[in-house]
Amino acid sequence: MSTRSEKLVFHNPAGDQLAGRLELPNGKPRAYALFAHCFTCSKDIAAASRIARALAREGLAVLRFDFTGLGGSDGDFSNTNFSSNVDDLICAADHLREHYEAPRLLIGHSLGGAAVLVAANKLEEVEAVATIAAPADPAHVRHLIASDVSAIEERGVAEVSIGGRPFKIQKQFLDDLENHDGAGGLSALRKALLVFHSPLDTIVGIDNAERIYKSARGYKSFVTLADADHLLSRKDDAEYVASVLAAWSTRYLPGTREEVEAEEALPHGTVVVEESARPFTNRVAVGRHRLVADEPISVGGKDEGPGPYDYLLAGLGACTSMTLRMYADHKKWPLDQVRVELRHAKIHAEDCAECETKEGRIDRIEIGLVVEGELDAAQRERLLEIAGRCPVHRTLKGEKEIVTKLV
Repeated sequence: MSTRSEKLVFHNPAGDQLAGRLELPNGKPRAYALFAHCFTCSKDIAAASRIARALAREGLAVLRFDFTGLGGSDGDFSNTNFSSNVDDLICAADHLREHYEAPRLLIGHSLGGAAVLVAANKLEEVEAVATIAAPADPAHVRHLIASDVSAIEERGVAEVSIGGRPFKIQKQFLDDLENHDGAGGLSALRKALLVFHSPLDTIVGIDNAERIYKSARGYKSFVTLADADHLLSRKDDAEYVASVLAAWSTRYLPGTREEVEAEEALPHGTVVVEESARPFTNRVAVGRHRLVADEPISVGGKDEGPGPYDYLLAGLGACTSMTLRMYADHKKWPLDQVRVELRHAKIHAEDCAECETKEGRIDRIEIGLVVEGELDAAQRERLLEIAGRCPVHRTLKGEKEIVTKLV
């Protein structure tokens, strides 16, 4: 299944703007998912982007976003903590609920996994949760800054190095970690749970996966990631997680990809266009094909797909090319390749000598034909004439009736 991507923003409880990216299948998503990245990472870390895109190819819409103070999101990282990460997740879910559909699947990587386990019980629509290399207790993150903990506690704040990058950590961050029960709180989780972990993870040991699994009370599954590293830096590992997730989720989320596609298959000659995201992004369904329409950024759109006039020109161009191919093959002419270049513009009616309208502005479509092959001059002139006889050309030039009604 082909996919598309949308940038979006929403705000946390403090009013900071958070940056996200929504990976979407071109058809109707069978469900929406929310991905929480690892500690001090971003939504664009390889594992997050690869898993989200792979799941979109399987029919799931996946929102990944930057927690406060990280990546493209506003705010001061030093003022954040585990609780604020959970709050950010809730806000992301609220945004999906308001503008798309509430998430039914939560996915968390590393500390993000601990965060989705807490957030899941606060989101009624969530039916399934997956963790990847997650600690059983949020306080596990202290070991990443073990050499700086005493300085943080004495001074109230200290700059630490995590993954080779400097971050300011306040004492309130450490205090907040101690306020969470970790795996001990999983007994209340009544969601399907899938735990991914590598036995060779040197950052978060596999014993954490065991504690999470044993503490959960609902339907639960465990998948070992063999020799994967903590960040799933190898593409194959990330795509393996996505493939297992997609298969596992069909048991707990409504509708399989095949069912959704069957429901959306339209009869020949029918096109359905539906709003996807404001202001102008639309989903376009044509038979079993799924497309996206939008406006360019210059006029307020997101440029997620071609505009309405682009599709109009594409239809005319495709019809012209097909007509020339049919004619040349019928005549057994040596037409090797057809290229149709189209442009649309508004011109002053008075500039059109052949038009009946002489006032205001009219539409003008320019078509440039490139026909390759050992064709003589007469054959080329004939193909130029035939181009004007394609069915779409005739529809645009001929008398039309467009009937609009409420259905």
